[in-house]
Amino acid sequence: MPAAHRPGLRVDAALTIPEAELGWRFSRSSGPGGQGVNTADSRVELVWDVAASAVLSPVQRERLVERLGNRLVGGVLTIAASEHRAQLRNRDAARARLAEVVAEALRPPSPPRRPTKPSRGAKERRLDAKRRRTDVKRLRRPPRD
Repeated sequence: MPAAHRPGLRVDAALTIPEAELGWRFSRSSGPGGQGVNTADSRVELVWDVAASAVLSPVQRERLVERLGNRLVGGVLTIAASEHRAQLRNRDAARARLAEVVAEALRPPSPPRRPTKPSRGAKERRLDAKRRRTDVKRLRRPPRD
């Protein structure tokens, strides 16, 4: 489906980023490519302004800014893709990566770990095993006169 006809970038069941909020920049890829490398703008940068997005709830925006803080520049998330030779494939790769990054950042935090203590039986078994090991090692020592 051409980019102009897509309704938006689906991140998960609850969030779809409208196409109007996504910006594109194109440039020449680095690396080998022969004559084509100097003419084809196949490197793609997908830009999304998290801070100004209309589809995010305040909780989602706060979570994204907190979790993606090191990747955001002025509230804007940029995803670059240059692994493919074709610009269209790099566009698809950038869209997929943006959806993955945003979905991972929006995932709710895991519940905190409840601290537990070893049971009395577990402590006794551990000390028993230590005693047995000590005896084995003591038997291996050369006899003392």
